[in-house]
Amino acid sequence: MTEFSHLNAEGKAKMVDVSSKDITLRLAKATTKVILPQVVLDQFEGDDLTTKKGPVFQTAILAGIMGVKKTSDLIPLCHPLAISKCDVNIDFNDKKEVIIECTVGVNGKTGVEMEALTGASIAALTIYDMCKAFSHDIVISETRLIKKTGGKSDFERD
Repeated sequence: MTEFSHLNAEGKAKMVDVSSKDITLRLAKATTKVILPQVVLDQFEGDDLTTKKGPVFQTAILAGIMGVKKTSDLIPLCHPLAISKCDVNIDFNDKKEVIIECTVGVNGKTGVEMEALTGASIAALTIYDMCKAFSHDIVISETRLIKKTGGKSDFERD
């Protein structure tokens, strides 16, 4: 593609016309990393932390799912989609960094990359919100698309 799909001939914003596209199964997976300072990590018991606001990871998973469903309300030119699959997984890697994976699926005419990216981002922001009482030295980084299938082209990050 040599032009932006969200601009018309005059260079003004437009929603992409997907009316002539075929309905296909479209999947996308995105990740975000959250780096928690030791003072926060010390609060964990097992694989989650419970604060006055509730269990951090379980709340973040629900927030990520809600973010996926609200993507078109947050990003102006995204199409509202009837999401058929949404999985948010949160775990630690070997460096004790929190890794959030959000996988989204839809049978539709447009992809779900933005929904997967939004879900991972909202989950990360929820972790920040729930842990900030212990420290504001929390870093959210490396939000990226890992994989997408369906539509004109597939993508998978190496």
